[in-house]
Amino acid sequence: MDTALFQALLSGLAVGSAYALVSLGFSVTFTTTKTLNFSHGEFVSAGAFIGMSVLFLAIGKPLTSTSFGGVQPGALTQLLALLAALGVMGAIGWLLFVLGVRPFARRPGMAWVMSTLGFGVILQSVGLAIWGPKPVVVPSPVGDEVIRLFGVGVRPQELLMLAVAIAVMFAFDHVMRRTMVGKAMRAVAQNPGVASLMGINVSLMMIGAFVISSALAGLSGFMLAPIAQASLFMGLAVGLKGFSAAMIGGLSNARGCVIGGFLLGVLESLVNLWSAQWREVAIFALVILVLAFKPNGLFGSKMVEKV
Repeated sequence: MDTALFQALLSGLAVGSAYALVSLGFSVTFTTTKTLNFSHGEFVSAGAFIGMSVLFLAIGKPLTSTSFGGVQPGALTQLLALLAALGVMGAIGWLLFVLGVRPFARRPGMAWVMSTLGFGVILQSVGLAIWGPKPVVVPSPVGDEVIRLFGVGVRPQELLMLAVAIAVMFAFDHVMRRTMVGKAMRAVAQNPGVASLMGINVSLMMIGAFVISSALAGLSGFMLAPIAQASLFMGLAVGLKGFSAAMIGGLSNARGCVIGGFLLGVLESLVNLWSAQWREVAIFALVILVLAFKPNGLFGSKMVEKV
């Protein structure tokens, strides 16, 4: 039983890493612009396919291939694919903000919600037209040989994803708390008008938030593809659970969002030991329970509006 629990813990932390990266992306846009990208799940899928396409091109296969045929791309190729996924998704995030968020953000109503949802539908439809609905098995940059730790098996990609999520969390926390860019983003989050008077380029900070958020979605998709296969529908569940993790941890607290992602991943894995069909019930029951007693999340702080 101890071995099974340890296996569930490791697997849960690996899956929770994907939720944590997505959750952090939600936090970045909310704390800076008070808006969210409700097509974040589609951005995860797009990041996986952009990285996969670069790998195909690098080994001489067509962009629309559906199999690597046993070919293992090298480390440099994998790095190039990762950079392409981050760069392209960051550019798409900039496009989303300019076309789908900024024109509606300061108007009455919730038009930006529908615009972000619509952007995701367009993104998925374009992906289906190019690659089709078939999932693709993507080779891991660190191999697929199972590593034995204390009697349990874990894939190297799972450990890599966990390490990347932790590194991103600490890096982002350092930027937000210790650098001028982070202080500027926090100033924009508190009061855009005052931040503008202090010489901060508010528009640039908001664009940067969406670029970073979308790049994190691309990173999550690229890292998750070798574990769960690349599919244009893989991001739906990841995006929804990433948002749930942000609600549990607190949208206004980046650390809390990451902790929420790990918490959901571990809970999901532990419930699988008992009965897999109750997994989704347990996750969203936890979300409802937390929000019932802590509406701002476990680590979120109440936003005070001064008039």
